[in-house]
Amino acid sequence: MSGSRFARGPAAADWSRREFLAFGWLPFLRRKHISLASARFRILRNGRDHRHFLLIHGNEETARAVLTRFMETQEGTAYIIESHARNVPMDSGEIDPNRMFSRIGAEASLKSLNPGWTEGQLEHALQLLDRGREHLLRSLLPRDHKLIFALHNNSENYSVADEAPVSDATSLREPGNPHAFFLCTDSADYVTLSQSGYNVVLQHEKPAADDGSLSHLCAQGGVRYVNLEVRLGDADRQLEMLRWANWSLP
Repeated sequence: MSGSRFARGPAAADWSRREFLAFGWLPFLRRKHISLASARFRILRNGRDHRHFLLIHGNEETARAVLTRFMETQEGTAYIIESHARNVPMDSGEIDPNRMFSRIGAEASLKSLNPGWTEGQLEHALQLLDRGREHLLRSLLPRDHKLIFALHNNSENYSVADEAPVSDATSLREPGNPHAFFLCTDSADYVTLSQSGYNVVLQHEKPAADDGSLSHLCAQGGVRYVNLEVRLGDADRQLEMLRWANWSLP
C-alpha cells in the first residue's frame, strides 16, 4: 500500500543515508574477522585504512608479535590468522593458507599435504575455496594502488638466496644476513627499498609457476605487495625493517 511504513521513496532513502552517516562508523558495527575455509583472520584497525598488513602463517610467532605491537601505534588494517600452526585444517586434511589464492596452487598444496585423498575429496575442497576466495580478496587487498605488507619468519632452510635467481632485480646490501629481506612486486617500491641498507628482491615480470601464493597473485594483478622476511625470533630486526619501509614507501 502507498501509505505503508515500508514504502521506499526519497524520504526513506534520505533516512538510510542519515542512518549510515550517524551509525556506520561505529567500531562495533565493523567486521572483526574474515575467513576462507578454516583460515580465520582477526582484523585489527587503527585510524585510516590506507595500508593493509597480513600474517598468514600461524607458526610464525615473531611476526605475529611484531605486527600486533606495530598496530598499536600505526595506522592501517591488519589481518592476523588465528591459527598457531603453519597449515590450517581443510575438510579431513590440511592446506598451506598461503597457497589458497589460486585454484592451481591450492590443488598442488592439497595433493602434497593429503596424499591419501580421493579425487572427490580434492574436488570438494577446491570448490569450497573457489566459492570463498573472492570474498577474502575483496577485503584483504587494498584499493587505489595502495600497499599490502605480509610479514613472515624463516629458518635455515630459506633465505634471499632462494629468491634471487627467480627475481627480476636484486639489491643485496646485507649478504651476510640473507634471512632478512624484502620481496616486492612493484618496480617503484623496489627502487625505494633498494636505497635502504637491507636486502631486496623484485618479482614483477619474471615468469613463474602459479604456486597459489599472495605474492604471485599480486604480481600477476599489478597489486603493490611487500613481503618482509626475517629469521624466526629476530623481533627487533623485523620491527626495525617494518617501521622503515612503512615510513619510506608512499
